[in-house]
Amino acid sequence: MRVTIEASSAEAAAPDLPALSALLTDAVESGASIGFVPPLAAGEADAYWRTVVAALREGARVLLVARDAAGALVGSAQLELATRPNARHRVEVTKVMVHTKARRQGVGRALMRAAEEHARRLGRTTLVLDTRCGDHAERLYADGGWTLAGVIPKYARSANGRLDPSAFYYKLLEGDPHDSR
Repeated sequence: MRVTIEASSAEAAAPDLPALSALLTDAVESGASIGFVPPLAAGEADAYWRTVVAALREGARVLLVARDAAGALVGSAQLELATRPNARHRVEVTKVMVHTKARRQGVGRALMRAAEEHARRLGRTTLVLDTRCGDHAERLYADGGWTLAGVIPKYARSANGRLDPSAFYYKLLEGDPHDSR
C-alpha cells in the first residue's frame, strides 16, 4: 500500500479526531497492547486524543499520521519527547497503530522509518519502545534494526485479565556529538 506519512500539528489533528478515535478503537478491539483494554468506554478514545492534542500544543509529543492514496487515515505513531536536561537526546516511540484493513501492507514499516527520521531531525538519537511479548510488532521492530533490551514479566494487563510480559527495545541513531562511546 502506498502511504504518505506526515507530522500533524495540534491544529491539523483537530479535523482528524474522529478518524484517530476510530483507529484507536480498531486497534484496541483487535487486541493491540497500546495501553487500553477492550471494550473502550464511550468517549474514551476521544478523550485520549484530546490529551494528545494538548501534548502537541505543549511541544512534548509528535504525532505522525499515515494516509492511503485516497487520503484516508490508516495509521499513526507518536514520539514522546523526553524533556529533562539529561534526557533531551531520547524519545519514546508509542502507540504505533495500523488499521486492520491496512495491515501487512508496509504501513507499520513506513511509520517506523518516519519516526526514526523525525527523531533524527529533532536531534534525538536514543529511541525506546515497548510491546507485548509475542505480538506481531516484535518482528517489525527486530526487522527494523531495533535491539531487544529485555523483557519484564507481568507488565501489562490484557483484555482477559492476564498480566503479560512486555519486551523493551531500543535503537541508537548516529549523530549525537556528545556521545561518549
